[in-house]
Amino acid sequence: MDHQARRPARPAVIRTLAALAVALALACAVYLLLEAVRPDGGLISVSFLFALPAALCAFVSYVADPWKERSHRSYLMVPVWLLGISIVAGLVFLREGVVCVLMLAPPWLASGAAGAELTYRMRRRSGDGRTYSLAVLALPLVAMQVEPTIPLPTSVVTVSRAIEVDAAPAAIWPLLRGIPDVQPGEGRWNLTQDVIGVPRPLGARLVGHGIGADRRAHWEDGIRFRERIVDWVPGRRIGWTFIFDDIAGWAYTDRHLMPDSPQFTITSGGYRIDPLGPARSRVTIDTSYRLTTPVNAYARAWGELLLGDVENNLLAIIKGRAERAPGPAN
Repeated sequence: MDHQARRPARPAVIRTLAALAVALALACAVYLLLEAVRPDGGLISVSFLFALPAALCAFVSYVADPWKERSHRSYLMVPVWLLGISIVAGLVFLREGVVCVLMLAPPWLASGAAGAELTYRMRRRSGDGRTYSLAVLALPLVAMQVEPTIPLPTSVVTVSRAIEVDAAPAAIWPLLRGIPDVQPGEGRWNLTQDVIGVPRPLGARLVGHGIGADRRAHWEDGIRFRERIVDWVPGRRIGWTFIFDDIAGWAYTDRHLMPDSPQFTITSGGYRIDPLGPARSRVTIDTSYRLTTPVNAYARAWGELLLGDVENNLLAIIKGRAERAPGPAN
């Protein structure tokens, strides 16, 4: 029996579990540190999204394979296991929202795989790598010191969706001013609200008339906000700026995705009606927001999905109501 065959399997399992425990403890420590020092956006950073998972996966990969005998595939499974454990910890113990966890998963998996891959290649080309395995743990801590000194880019993004409705503008216009009694089952199925769990609208009513009026919306989970009317052309378009002066519901839903945070600020929105025929119209909704993060392109992709689903649902509610209406409304 050769030397490799005599190595017991149990110590390898214990060593791997211990490395995962150390990695999870370090991840939690960095999380709590960022929450304490930079509560307004420390988690939306290159340090937390990329440097930390790469370092942790490099460390675990090394500790789990001290004799350089594990397969390439086993190295690449390390980020999968670490991500799974981190998701459970985030949801159960840190009480993060589902949206935050889902947004965290792709960069953690990609950067973790990069860290594991680099470790695999270095182990095959150099010595035992102890200095490397310990040094990588300092990477996120160093990045946390440097990153705040780098100015963040700002992007203004607009998400738009449209739907064709078998109704004249006169029948649609009252619905754009507000639907105060959205019923269960209205709207359409979508990934964002039916799987991820983003709240659905319960109603909106217009207080006042014309420019300067408030459109007051309330959604599930106690979410309430106002829309101050800034554009008003009866039968054609209505536009507003968002006012988030009651954020209790938003904090409960997903505290790192507040709609008026320094990183993510929803600014304006509105509807437009374009006649297509005597009893057919196109309704367009748009929502604009401002991003100030080190990963604007990545965040924008999520905004397109999440806000796009929400907008499609609102349009489906309007379409259903307008097409069921017995005739033009006042």
